[in-house]
Amino acid sequence: MTALFATFVLLLGLTGVTASASAATPATSATGAKPTVVLVHGAFADASGFNDTIALLQKAGFPVIAPANLLRDAAGDAAYISSILDTIPGPVILAGHSYGGIVITNAARGHANVKALVYLGAFAPDEGESALQLAGQFPGSELGAALIARPYPLPDGTLGQDGYIDAAKFRAVFAADLPESQTRLMAATQRPGSVGGLAGPSGVPAWKTIPSWYLIPTQDKVIPPAVQRFMAKRAGSKITEIRSSHVVMISHPAAATAVIVAAYVATR
Repeated sequence: MTALFATFVLLLGLTGVTASASAATPATSATGAKPTVVLVHGAFADASGFNDTIALLQKAGFPVIAPANLLRDAAGDAAYISSILDTIPGPVILAGHSYGGIVITNAARGHANVKALVYLGAFAPDEGESALQLAGQFPGSELGAALIARPYPLPDGTLGQDGYIDAAKFRAVFAADLPESQTRLMAATQRPGSVGGLAGPSGVPAWKTIPSWYLIPTQDKVIPPAVQRFMAKRAGSKITEIRSSHVVMISHPAAATAVIVAAYVATR
């Protein structure tokens, strides 16, 4: 945590220099301008989970985009985020939470302007691996027992299955360190993840060619910390650990921001 604190001090220093910068300023508008940070949420959540992290990044002068992850299938979701990256002319730091990690692992491929990958309590799969496979690779995940499946129609007339976290178990499994009043709202507004998407295989991982950073929430009951350590070490990520539930960017936005800033400092 000492290195994380030092990086956050650096963030405060950057804030003092750049607080007047507009969050909408393109990353290539001036020499030395900061990269665009693209934040990709996972299942059972939406982009608003990054709000506090976004506020800190914008205050420090980073342009930020937090698109809606489609949560349908890994390949299609990655293609959508890749299309957003196509519209950003300057450098990018690409960060993902939870299932969003699978998306960024695939979306970054072929984008030379993506300078760093940041995994925030996220999956960092190798080729052929899926979220469901990795979550069960080590003991500790309570997600499976908390899921409720609801069918939805597919374009070909068959039915897919969406997974929701049971509202009665949502706080304990997903966000135990947040107030109950907040997690009740999060449970009611959660965006489901397609079971097919969560089971879909990942492609060739971008972390093999792009440097990565990893923030591990040690109280995570969705992706066991042991799984995250395995993935982070395999990817050669710079690792920080913090006592947090799965939603580390909500309960500890300063820590999430500090890791993103560390990636920026190391790759600028």
